[in-house]
Amino acid sequence: MDLAAYAAHDAQTRGRRHAEPPPGFRGQFQRDRDRIVHSSAFRRLIYKTQVFVNHEGDLYRTRLTHTMEVAQIARSIAVALRLHETLTEAICLAHDLGHTPFGHAGQDALNECMREYGGFEHNLQSLRVVDELEERYAEFNGLNLTFECREGILKHCSLNNARQLGELGRRFIERRQPGLEAQLANLADEIAYNNHDVDDGLRAGLITLSQLRDLPLVARHLHEVQARYPGLGGRRLVYETIRRMINEMVADVIESSAERLAQAHPASIDDARAHGSALICMSDALREDNRQLKAFLGESLYRHYRVRRMTRKARLVIQDLFGVFIDDAHLMPDEHQVAAQGLEKTLGIAGRARAVADYIAGMTDRYAISEHERIFVPAKRS
Repeated sequence: MDLAAYAAHDAQTRGRRHAEPPPGFRGQFQRDRDRIVHSSAFRRLIYKTQVFVNHEGDLYRTRLTHTMEVAQIARSIAVALRLHETLTEAICLAHDLGHTPFGHAGQDALNECMREYGGFEHNLQSLRVVDELEERYAEFNGLNLTFECREGILKHCSLNNARQLGELGRRFIERRQPGLEAQLANLADEIAYNNHDVDDGLRAGLITLSQLRDLPLVARHLHEVQARYPGLGGRRLVYETIRRMINEMVADVIESSAERLAQAHPASIDDARAHGSALICMSDALREDNRQLKAFLGESLYRHYRVRRMTRKARLVIQDLFGVFIDDAHLMPDEHQVAAQGLEKTLGIAGRARAVADYIAGMTDRYAISEHERIFVPAKRS
């Protein structure tokens, strides 16, 4: 693997929370990637919402398909920039492990429920999943991932939470950057969800190509496809346009990042962390085009009345479940009751609330709906 000096290197990892013998026939970051793929939280992503609730249709993105698309985009860029491809992939695969059911609507609802108990943020929850909640190994809780992978998972963090995270939280206090693989995973996430939300929004009939023609990023590729393939329509027209959009963004990130890296000339991953701003980036022109696309999606797709209806239902489910479980933790399955009792002994009611949030955040869309029905809907008489 021909890695740049500024890339992460297996032999120079800052290590794991719990010491382990080195892996025999794979690298440290490959071990991370493998552990993530085999985790329960990763499997549950297949039934968690991206934008559309899972039962709305079989062809819309889920958290799992989104995660795989993020990883594919990030790996392509990593190879071109001579970053560590496997670490980049591991961060991408883990970045949404702590996401709630029902997408951002579920996260917002759970954060409101947890407001008096420390709040809820899915990046922190993803870290909590890999550090504490996964139960696979005899000698430690969680997956015991490397510092570099955990650093990449934690994209955002308040100063209060950062102070409780030791070395991992220091960069938020000192306003430093994460490693380049972490920067890349964050940008690949944005590229993936913007372009694929366009695809899903068109498939659902919530936005139209006519509306998208006013956006420079979409328009130039749509015009190119229509000029090259007169009469092409339907899904082929959409796919040809979106794949060109993704290709432009990937190429732009590679070229812009290579230019910034050449100017900054970091000699190590720590040099990249110490740089005043992110070195993995889009060009100014493409960043503006992408901003316009995000603004359009925010107004026309995410605020569409059909999405608002799904959002409203999701919030009610989350709020109802949290309320009933915080009042009576014995309504949760046995292992979650035990967790609630243990956390309540040390943290009081905030500990019980955190255990309830752990349970709800781990649910898939369909499990949350079923659990809500089991508790709130009277059984039908035969």
